[in-house]
Amino acid sequence: MQTKASRWEPKALVLALLAFGFDLPASAADPTAIPPQPDARAVPEFIGREATPNPVTSRAIPANPYMSTGSWSAPHDDTYMSDTYFTPGPLGKQPMKVFSTLLAEQDGNDRIIGVGGATTVDSAGRLVVSVIKQNMTTGVAWSRLTLLDPENLATLATMDLPAKVIPIGARPTGIYLYQDAQYRTVIGTPLRTVWVVSHTANSFSKEREYDLNLQTDTGMGIPADDDIQALQPDFAGRLWFTSDKGVVGTLDMQTGQMLGSMQLPGERIVNGTAADEDGGVYIASTRAMYRFDADADGKPVVTWAEPYDAGTHVKAGQVDIGTGTTPTLMGGDYVTISDNAEPQMNVLVYRRAKEVQGPRLLCTVPVFKPGPSSNENSLVATDRSIIVENNYGYKDDKSTSRGSTTKPGLARIDVDSTGCRTKWTNREVNIPTVVTKMSLDTGLIYTYSKPKGPANTDAWYFTAIDFESGQIVYKQLAGTGGGFNNAYAAITLGPDGTAYVGVMGGVVAIRDFR
Repeated sequence: MQTKASRWEPKALVLALLAFGFDLPASAADPTAIPPQPDARAVPEFIGREATPNPVTSRAIPANPYMSTGSWSAPHDDTYMSDTYFTPGPLGKQPMKVFSTLLAEQDGNDRIIGVGGATTVDSAGRLVVSVIKQNMTTGVAWSRLTLLDPENLATLATMDLPAKVIPIGARPTGIYLYQDAQYRTVIGTPLRTVWVVSHTANSFSKEREYDLNLQTDTGMGIPADDDIQALQPDFAGRLWFTSDKGVVGTLDMQTGQMLGSMQLPGERIVNGTAADEDGGVYIASTRAMYRFDADADGKPVVTWAEPYDAGTHVKAGQVDIGTGTTPTLMGGDYVTISDNAEPQMNVLVYRRAKEVQGPRLLCTVPVFKPGPSSNENSLVATDRSIIVENNYGYKDDKSTSRGSTTKPGLARIDVDSTGCRTKWTNREVNIPTVVTKMSLDTGLIYTYSKPKGPANTDAWYFTAIDFESGQIVYKQLAGTGGGFNNAYAAITLGPDGTAYVGVMGGVVAIRDFR
């Protein structure tokens, strides 16, 4: 059985980075840049033109009182997991500034960086990044919380979470973290505990720890052979947790007591969750799309469940069977995921209310070509439009090395009460794995693309696409070589419009000329 963790394979890349002899900078004020590919051919730094803002109107996303404000509280931005921002992103003003910080390092125990993963932004604009590390000899892996200066990406503070032996190139627990209303990081550990971590300008501090291990007296919690997958507060402040092997549970964060848990038989949960103001918590397993609500005692109960086509195998580009997407909420009415159908992937839109008249499934929209279509990243959504990317062809970092790339595709689907229709499909842009985002302020979709070649050159581009037309507006070179492979990390737009991308070498920043 293939698990979500078993498909990240940064070993070859890390060894190549270490061959350059780079360590973490001696001074936090002087970060080292990610090294480029030494034998890369010349490629354009910038392609296209400066964009003219064309704002997109969308219903405001309700503030979850137990998450930080704005679009910076989770890897998918907010409680709806919308992957949208109401603030601007880069317009392509020349010359754009591109800079990076090398977080790949080797210390006395041969510990190395895996990938710059989940990112949130605190009230001062600083980045809190969950960085994956692993000992290549023992397999011991862990997440390192890293605080970065948004202006120059200098490392301001770090904190290591508990470790666990996992397969080389895999990832530990801690990807689906969130930032609470006090701007503390709430993150799961491999010990099936949850840490609440605060930080200052130069340090992290663990404030509280919750134990989610299976309790013998109540039968609630996560068994020892399982791992935390995602964490999400509902609008009443309960912590909802899920596990790789299908446990769904709730916890009172005031008392630290588990309120209830249940296991979805024969199902796994390999993505994040979303929550709305109506009390719903939305979870997609490897077999079905669910809405959960809490009962009078705070225990999770299934409000509705809709099986979908989970497919027959793990497609190239996905890391498990079934949907590759965290549920994304749209306005006050809908929730959307993609499936794993053969021969062609579909985008599915459901009516999310507790009770509906008629079918709960509003529409099924096939996207991209039959055969080479798969998606392993959350859908970007306004209250009436969906953006979906094609990740087909990515198996590991070799899929995009020595000039290779994945199948192209980005599409927009519009939704109303009568159904759904495909507005446009871009068949030019190759998006191996990034969590694409969108600025409603600029009307630009921001993604991270990798064209084929030239020759053995691996050029990675921060790419802006027009929401209305689906056309590429500009592409700005982020860098060349495997160190700039984002490997399933997300784009984050900072409050000042700077874009940040977690990559296998560290973090890259792209901003307009000032």
